[in-house]
Amino acid sequence: MGKIYVLGEEGIERLLHSALVGRIACSSEAAESDPRPYLVPLAYGYDGKSVYAFSGPGRKIDLMRAQPLVSFEVDEAIAEDRWESVIAEGTYEELTTEADRQTAHHILFAGRPEIPPFSPQQIVYRIFLTKKTGRFELPDGEEPAPGSAP
Repeated sequence: MGKIYVLGEEGIERLLHSALVGRIACSSEAAESDPRPYLVPLAYGYDGKSVYAFSGPGRKIDLMRAQPLVSFEVDEAIAEDRWESVIAEGTYEELTTEADRQTAHHILFAGRPEIPPFSPQQIVYRIFLTKKTGRFELPDGEEPAPGSAP
């Protein structure tokens, strides 16, 4: 095992912009049948302030509608002692206007040659990130480069 460091703001933003899959954690007291937190992987887009995604109806959407405070996590691991992760707190918001859905569409599919349309049944949403923290690990004996923000 190596040594764990705090990931700086530049590293946090780099990882949020580059990760392919994130994980959303949500829960609600309204879900009396199963009040445990629900953790779900998702493909997403990120604009520097919010995470954008879409979904069909289901447990995740029901929970976020009932309790819009959620957590979001991304990570990248190269080895057991060489990884980075970001955990963010945020607030769920459904995007219902055509303008907001188009904005999400462009963020989600940026840089792709073909952009598939959203179906009217898809629930498009964003998680406005209110707090972001990060950590990273390097192998024993390896120190972060001076002045670098891994």
